[in-house]
Amino acid sequence: MAKTERKRTTTATRTRKLSSEVSKAVRAALDKKAIDVVVLDLRDTPAFTDFFVLCSGQNQRQVKAISDAIEESLRASKVRATHVEGYERGDWVLMDFFSFIVHVFTPQTRTFYSLERLWGDALRVEISDDTP
Repeated sequence: MAKTERKRTTTATRTRKLSSEVSKAVRAALDKKAIDVVVLDLRDTPAFTDFFVLCSGQNQRQVKAISDAIEESLRASKVRATHVEGYERGDWVLMDFFSFIVHVFTPQTRTFYSLERLWGDALRVEISDDTP
């Protein structure tokens, strides 16, 4: 019986939709050719935010371009990051939008910190180019 209840909870969690702001951030990243775009749904974990958006750029210049595109896209909707870190260096840019946090990495930095593994309890939402 408990097994059935767990299955229902998992199914309900997987049908949750992303917020429009998270979807806009994802779309902006994809428009700048971000790779390995993943959203971690942290709402069922003891986290300080609802979502992590993780993506990679091939180099520091692309990481900055992806970050700029996300910021511009959300600014058009009157959503601003409360904090941005790492932009000057360009290997890991963290953008805190309070209800979600965007992490834009170079591939090497993403592999080194492995946030997907650290937040392994979160529901992982794979993103493709046709994501709205």
